[in-house]
Amino acid sequence: MSSDASIGTPKVSKSDAEWREQLSPEEYAVLRQAGTERPFTGEYDEVFTEGVYSCRACGAELFRSETKFASHCGWPSFYAPSADDNVILREDRAMGMTRVEVLCATCHSHLGHVFSGEGYGTPTDQRYCMNSVSLRLEPLESTA
Repeated sequence: MSSDASIGTPKVSKSDAEWREQLSPEEYAVLRQAGTERPFTGEYDEVFTEGVYSCRACGAELFRSETKFASHCGWPSFYAPSADDNVILREDRAMGMTRVEVLCATCHSHLGHVFSGEGYGTPTDQRYCMNSVSLRLEPLESTA
């Protein structure tokens, strides 16, 4: 797990004004201010289309549909990123609890959190609980 000091400089770096111009207010609140969308409201919560999920801020690949599963938690869930170096994990002590935050490794945008040992029976025993607004799905037919 990375600390703020050890995650380095993002490969895609923009000023706050540039991010605000590029992203909708909701996207900005989640991706750049570590907000959370309301459960069961995101466009990808119950979507199981084959394809690639990329970062809505920078377009970097994050997850593939093969690792998406129905967690019924209100947010899209994956059991693994498409490659370990696509995401950064760091401790998050906000809101009076200790969690593991998931960031895009390319632009350091907030994506959600990862949880372990919840009994979902996934190959990794992990649930990457992502905000839909942090992701963009490219269906398989357009990625082939």
